[in-house]
Amino acid sequence: MKLPQLKKKLEIKSCHNIEWEDNYSWIHQNNILEVLKDKTKLDPDVKKYLEDENAYTEHHLKDTKVIQKKLFDEIKGRIKLDDESLPYKDLAYEYWTKTTAKGNYSIKLRKKIGTENIEEIWNGDKEKEKIKTEYFGVGDLEVSYNDKFLGYSLDIKGSEYYTIYIRDIKTNKIISKEITETSGGITFSLDDKYIFYSKLDENHRARKIYRHKIGEFDTEDELIFEEKSEAFTVGIGISSDEKYYFINSSDHNTSEQYYFKSDEIKPSPKLIIKRERGVLYSVSSWNNKFYNHTNKNAEDFKIDICNNLESQDWKTFIPAKNEVLIGGLTFLKNWIIRSETSGALDKLFVKNISTDIEEELIFSDEKVYVPGVTLTQKNRDTDEVYLGYSSPKTPSRVYKYNLSNKSKELVKEQEIPSGHNKDDYIVERVEFESHDGRMVPLTITRHKKTKIDGSANLLLYGYGSYGNSMYPSFSSTKLSLINRDIIWATAHIRGGMEKGMKWWKEGKLTNKKNTFEDYIYAAKYLIENNYTSKGKIIGMGGSAGGLLMGAVVNQAPELFLGIIMAVPFVDSLTTNLDHSLPLTVGEFDEFGNAKENKEHFDYIFSYAPYNNIKKIDYPHMLITTSLSDNRVLFDEPAKFTAKLRDYKTDNNLLLLKTEMNAGHGGKSGRDGAIEEIALDYAFALKISGKI
Repeated sequence: MKLPQLKKKLEIKSCHNIEWEDNYSWIHQNNILEVLKDKTKLDPDVKKYLEDENAYTEHHLKDTKVIQKKLFDEIKGRIKLDDESLPYKDLAYEYWTKTTAKGNYSIKLRKKIGTENIEEIWNGDKEKEKIKTEYFGVGDLEVSYNDKFLGYSLDIKGSEYYTIYIRDIKTNKIISKEITETSGGITFSLDDKYIFYSKLDENHRARKIYRHKIGEFDTEDELIFEEKSEAFTVGIGISSDEKYYFINSSDHNTSEQYYFKSDEIKPSPKLIIKRERGVLYSVSSWNNKFYNHTNKNAEDFKIDICNNLESQDWKTFIPAKNEVLIGGLTFLKNWIIRSETSGALDKLFVKNISTDIEEELIFSDEKVYVPGVTLTQKNRDTDEVYLGYSSPKTPSRVYKYNLSNKSKELVKEQEIPSGHNKDDYIVERVEFESHDGRMVPLTITRHKKTKIDGSANLLLYGYGSYGNSMYPSFSSTKLSLINRDIIWATAHIRGGMEKGMKWWKEGKLTNKKNTFEDYIYAAKYLIENNYTSKGKIIGMGGSAGGLLMGAVVNQAPELFLGIIMAVPFVDSLTTNLDHSLPLTVGEFDEFGNAKENKEHFDYIFSYAPYNNIKKIDYPHMLITTSLSDNRVLFDEPAKFTAKLRDYKTDNNLLLLKTEMNAGHGGKSGRDGAIEEIALDYAFALKISGKI
């Protein structure tokens, strides 16, 4: 089949007296925010190119159709399709969700406590059918405090412009005007007269908090807070004790909070602590005390406590620890539960408020697992919580745990209908030395029959941005590769927070290349220790993990058999220079400001995947993107693919697949998500010679 061709239109770009050529800059849509809302406004030439690439991908993967179907059935077969969540008691009602074999979306149910009459208050599949839309994204789904109203937000394009609806549960009728172009979050007032929400501006940034009176169709909503900085976005939530609303305004590196009492007739938000660059804080309220989770003079966070927000006489409640990330708090009447992360592993601790004694909650004798805690009820005068954990080989197990007498009852275990024996798998946690001597954690999962003699293929997953940590939790989908002798390794590289704030700082701004080096050294470690061999590794990452893939494939292509990148941030210099795009200005503290800072410009230019494509042999590559993605615009992977076709000197596969009705998270619905995984895995099996 003929190679897709994107026509060239030479453009000379310049910044800081440096010029460079960009033959494909023209495909960026100047009206991109309009295109996100209405794909008919897409340039016809660009649309044709995307369709040509889709046809090319379809052609070269037609021999994987059988295995794609097999993988789809296999992955779906590990999911208990008819399933129900654990109940949550919300005053008069008990709420839970369920899924069905035929449906793709969840159903929300409730029953009045003490009765057996079950009400269906939300059915995602029926709602999707009602709207007649291909894409169906649910942002928020909230029941009001008096249990009368259901608030929900929908995105039917994938562009993350959410419309909010308020429905009377009994009559099933919409009782307020539709609120368009919101960030999706819904917060009810305690008296159920209002909702609070954040509105998106012309650049798709949430910078305003409004109050809407439930039942109103024509009146203007009341603006209660506006963030002046274009780099900051806002959100609102209620405190655990329901005495205060907190408005949080932040970018990735700095935050500021405001509060007002939950019974204020006319909300007047007051500043808690003035923003200070590089300082993150989050204040919560419980039992007439305030708790501040902050990195002020505490790199890996601490928690301070005070009696009121007027005097703010803060004292240490949980002190900082070196390279131990102090997490947030969960409050009960007599207990405070908190988390810590160190060495890419989480721990949970519980403190008895009356005795001040704290102890660690132990979940399993496994060395590598992910713990979690959730509430059983809204009323926090209880000793019971849901405690759960999973590991790379152990499906999720949830216990009802009594914090007082330490009794526990297994109440839910993730069922794998097609069968699963955790003893068939081996999980290892190792550390390897990176280029500068830093020890980097690596989680390796393999089938016990897979030989460690260099013969196995290996999928190496990485992300490494925004302080987001990669957790070693159970994923039934990965088993489709692991059971076929492909080892799965997750690299806990710098840019995440697996080893605290310093781990993040060492992987951002002008330290960003540490992220790429860590990943490359992970690959080398796996080769040197016979988990795999050179040219047998499949790299995988999405979004900022796609930036990682693009950077390492330019730097060390010889290590890889193939690369799978989803919605990849590969034209990072161009995006950084365009301050009108939704995310750019809010990410200056993550990647730098190339337009205003020459050091940042030079550094980003030196690794930006699109700008560093070379005339070399590249491995097989599958690149996926979505037309309505507002976070990583579709033109980034499209340009990257077109330029790769110009430069690469090999005959390996280079495939670009664009979802024409999806956003940053890909297709909506359970089946849509499985289809995308099956495609990725089929590609991995094809290039590994396993089909």
